[in-house]
Amino acid sequence: MKILVFGHSGQVATELRALHSNAIQITALARSDADLTDPASCAASIDAYAPDAVINAAAYTAVDKAESDLGTAHLINADAPAAMARACAARDIPFVSISTDYVFSGAGNTPWKPDDATDPQGSYGRSKCAGEIAIAEIGGRYAVLRTSWVVSAHGNNFIKTMLRIGAEREALAIVSDQIGGPTGAAEIAHACVTIAKSLASEPGKTGIYHLSGAPYTSWADFARTIFNVAKIPCEVTDIPSSEYPSPAKRPLNSRLDCSSTQVIFGISRPDWRNSLTHILTQLDSAKD
Repeated sequence: MKILVFGHSGQVATELRALHSNAIQITALARSDADLTDPASCAASIDAYAPDAVINAAAYTAVDKAESDLGTAHLINADAPAAMARACAARDIPFVSISTDYVFSGAGNTPWKPDDATDPQGSYGRSKCAGEIAIAEIGGRYAVLRTSWVVSAHGNNFIKTMLRIGAEREALAIVSDQIGGPTGAAEIAHACVTIAKSLASEPGKTGIYHLSGAPYTSWADFARTIFNVAKIPCEVTDIPSSEYPSPAKRPLNSRLDCSSTQVIFGISRPDWRNSLTHILTQLDSAKD
């Protein structure tokens, strides 16, 4: 199966490239290969490469910057995926696009189901939500895979930030009222490929799905686990989100109900503690 991936150096795209094999041939497009601010060029890339499936692992993820740069965020997170979806539908091939928990309001403490009403609270969430709506309206063999708190040994993420500043300080104050599921980029990559392969033979599985790590946790408790496993003697003090203001509002409830992903595709929620151990091993190996 030939899979065209939009994204190259991002966390999920990096893990997708690692899955390249004779059976699954991955071609990942960097920014120089496909300009996501030019949706027509994205569609042209699909026509040029003629893949068996497309995975969109590229996105405008600067949550705070999106508040003052909605135009670019909308181009990359809504217009570009729409162009990709349209090109895939025309070729009748699977299209998998990664989305986010930010499409929800973040209220309450019940895990969000795929068919729950969306209510994004910021520009980033609105741009991703617009992309989801466009993909669904275009139709074809598609899957929108919402995820949360993505981590890996690559790029910038919470694990790498905690390792860096935890080694420099004796104590940190970290938000404890935002609850979600840290999710390994490697697990997301595997899920995207599994879903793409399934849609190729069973288009009826088209729809919106969730994948996030288990068990649910807070950023503060996630940090404690990171420090414990990495043997970093840094104390964590819980603080509310109100004491850590940011331009964009972060959802307090990022819990995602992933049961339909398990039922339809046989993909279970990955244990983020296992993902953490694997990521720390990768980072240690990179030092050698």
